[in-house]
Amino acid sequence: MTIVIKKVENKTGLRSRIEELSDVDLSLCYQCKKCANGCPVAGQAKTTPAEIIRRLQLGAGEELLVNDMVWLCLSCETCYNRCPMKINAGAVIDALREIAVEKGVAKPKGNIPLFNKAFLTTVKMFGRSYDLPALAVYKLGSGSLTGDMEKVPTMLKKGKLAIVPPIGADNKTVKRIFDNIRTKKGTVK
Repeated sequence: MTIVIKKVENKTGLRSRIEELSDVDLSLCYQCKKCANGCPVAGQAKTTPAEIIRRLQLGAGEELLVNDMVWLCLSCETCYNRCPMKINAGAVIDALREIAVEKGVAKPKGNIPLFNKAFLTTVKMFGRSYDLPALAVYKLGSGSLTGDMEKVPTMLKKGKLAIVPPIGADNKTVKRIFDNIRTKKGTVK
């Protein structure tokens, strides 16, 4: 696939900002594309993690902020685990997502940002993911309270949806992680 980048002066310094936010040195990537081959959403996205990194290396600008991979990325870190140079493409995409939200550029399909927020809220509260409150937060935020409700009894019966919160989580460690992230980003509240 040919990567086309417009020849315009990049006044935004997007690459340096991404490297700063993600703590990733993009110049280390030599485009082996192992990240793209292992990515579980690469088949659904128009671009791959390798293409995003290459475009940043070549000086791409804010057109990357509207790339569908920015919102489809699961942050599963499969790309990071497969990379021989230990480049965390997921962190790069997270940084793009953060900048897109900050600038109000991205308008993703569906409620992906709401889902991310609901998921992280429950992780912060319970020390690990807990589907029931995440589902409640998502449904309340989306305004679609009754959609998909017919699936809940089957999910409960099959044990796919826990009623009781998970036990054994180290809430202090999780809280420390969230606090470190807020402090690093300068958003301590």
